[in-house]
Amino acid sequence: MPELPEVETVVRSLASRLAGRQIVSVVFTSRFVTPGDRKKLAARLTGRKIESVRRRGKFIVITLDQGTFVVHLGMTGKLLLDGVRNDHTHGVFELDRGVLLYEDPRQFGRVEWGDRRVARLGPEPLEIGLQEFCERLRRRKAHVKPLLLNQAFLAGLGNIYVDESLFAAGIHPLATASRLSEARAARLYQSIQDTLSLAIAHRGSSISDYVDGDGQRGDFQLLHHAYGREGEPCSRCGTPVKKILVAQRGTHFCPKCQRR
Repeated sequence: MPELPEVETVVRSLASRLAGRQIVSVVFTSRFVTPGDRKKLAARLTGRKIESVRRRGKFIVITLDQGTFVVHLGMTGKLLLDGVRNDHTHGVFELDRGVLLYEDPRQFGRVEWGDRRVARLGPEPLEIGLQEFCERLRRRKAHVKPLLLNQAFLAGLGNIYVDESLFAAGIHPLATASRLSEARAARLYQSIQDTLSLAIAHRGSSISDYVDGDGQRGDFQLLHHAYGREGEPCSRCGTPVKKILVAQRGTHFCPKCQRR
């Protein structure tokens, strides 16, 4: 699933080019991507001018001259400017200049009117301060990995960047959040900041379907230390990276370097 760095990259590739464009017509074809009355949603969007495109958590928030709609890319969603339509294109936004396509083979993504789901998100990982982050950790007795995956706790982290951040901080995914020392909590905070910033600089991780708004892949997957490296030697100590199931997610970590 595209996470914060991938969604941020998509937004950066589209924002300046979509701002000011008018939506001339819209067609949706998936009852999964656009649940409810698809024709009503299309009518609401038709004729509107795009004012801005921004990211909030894993959501793409598109503000119009009247109203807002959001795009969540799900597992395999793509938002492509002037792309080529195919059998997996489930949203076509004809613009006064060009066309914006929503493509999604597995149809787990969503295109929705309004920002109700966005309003329920927690703080942005790259905006929250150290003190607030540590205080939020201290209040939670949950295992740290499921907590970091909780979008109401922090918005935008997913399986890839939680595994990478915990590896960088030397913290076991099953460590209890409230029991982390002040020093370890601060190390985790900095690891999240550094990992996300580096991933954005490398335009995200293209492991399966993810591409930006121009169809270009990222390359942060080449720098992964934990995620997807089961059985490979730890880049620090050489111990084979282990994979376990945490919160129903495949979780990669070094059993020697990452302590509870």
